[in-house]
Amino acid sequence: MLLPRIFAPARACIKRSSAFFLPSCRAGDVLRAVNGSSARPQPTHIISSIRHASHQSQGRANGAKQGPGKRLGAKKSGGEYVIPGNIIFRQRGTGWFPGENCAMGRDHCIYATASGYVRYYRDPIKHPKRQYIGVVFEKHEQLPYPQNAARRRRLGMLAVVHGEEPQMMEGQTIVNDLQVGDGTGSETSIAAVPTDNRSSGVVLGKSGYAFRMSNWEIGRAAEKANVQVKKFVPGDRWTAWQRSRARIEANQEKKRLRGAGKKPSKPKKKR
Repeated sequence: MLLPRIFAPARACIKRSSAFFLPSCRAGDVLRAVNGSSARPQPTHIISSIRHASHQSQGRANGAKQGPGKRLGAKKSGGEYVIPGNIIFRQRGTGWFPGENCAMGRDHCIYATASGYVRYYRDPIKHPKRQYIGVVFEKHEQLPYPQNAARRRRLGMLAVVHGEEPQMMEGQTIVNDLQVGDGTGSETSIAAVPTDNRSSGVVLGKSGYAFRMSNWEIGRAAEKANVQVKKFVPGDRWTAWQRSRARIEANQEKKRLRGAGKKPSKPKKKR
């Protein structure tokens, strides 16, 4: 668009030169003044806008975002007592792995699954380069355990030493087996089941399962009383689903008919 305006004086000079003679030096000066002082060729287009930086060069906008600390690191030191659920180590990634009686959370934190004392250790047999965190039950134990050694498992039970049987005092009665029933003496009453002298002992069955005779008698009480239980017969689920679907559609149709005579309420105007 601007090319005709730029070269208009040059055309005027050329037309004048045809009418009267101009020295070659003056004609060159005119052309240089029109086209510019440089001898380089002019571009064929003009830039109408300039691209500026879109990123701020100074100020706090480009600085690091200082957020709150995530409190990562060790929460329990080696040898410290923990209970199930206590977090031992918080981390991003798997710098530490769960060992004996420990587990890893979804955010890679290591927490205890049993009560005991914390141990930080390595296990070359399991993995040559990994670091593990474990929990032992006794303070003098060390990890890793010897290869093929028995693993201790704490079941939440305490060992109790059985003492001598208590001596009976006057007017005191010791009940070995508690009989449960309505006390009416009916056939359905468990109290009416004759007891056996062997009920106080444990009987070992053929399959190696130990049971008490009194418990066995309680389980047979309903059978001896001829108590019958209705047998469960599975129905046709497809037919039941069809009936349920038809019932739902009928209820929806009733709701539509019930509200057909009513005028729809006008929406409230917003203020």
